[in-house]
Amino acid sequence: MDHEQIDQIIENHGGEASSLIQILLEIQNELHWLPADVLARVSEGLGVSMARIVHIATFYQAFSLVPKGRHQVHVCVGTACHVRGAPRVLDTVQDLIGLKPGETDLELKFSLETVNCLGCCALAPVVEVDGKAYANVSVAETADVLQSYE
Repeated sequence: MDHEQIDQIIENHGGEASSLIQILLEIQNELHWLPADVLARVSEGLGVSMARIVHIATFYQAFSLVPKGRHQVHVCVGTACHVRGAPRVLDTVQDLIGLKPGETDLELKFSLETVNCLGCCALAPVVEVDGKAYANVSVAETADVLQSYE
């Protein structure tokens, strides 16, 4: 993302410091992470200190200061999902993409995270990829879900 694109995002929000989170979300959505040079440009464009921007970027789990994969895989390990087989689904996901929770592959294709709840407990176990939830996922179906993102 070049400086013109960053400046355009800032301009789309009227250059208002109160839009910082929204601006960071748009950049995160595009790049899948928040590089330091991009944060510096946002700081300059909004007149907000880097300390404030880094504070916000590290406070909210939606933001990452390290590169993430193009495909974000979240496996729910909350109570309902756990009881209905999430540990086996998570093991299968780890085997298929070769990652542990919190990791990103070297090709920046996948990032794997566990979450405590995706808000659809009646559909447990649930795997979410790029914001799309897959309900009642069995170990056998896990490969099919991930294969569509390769």
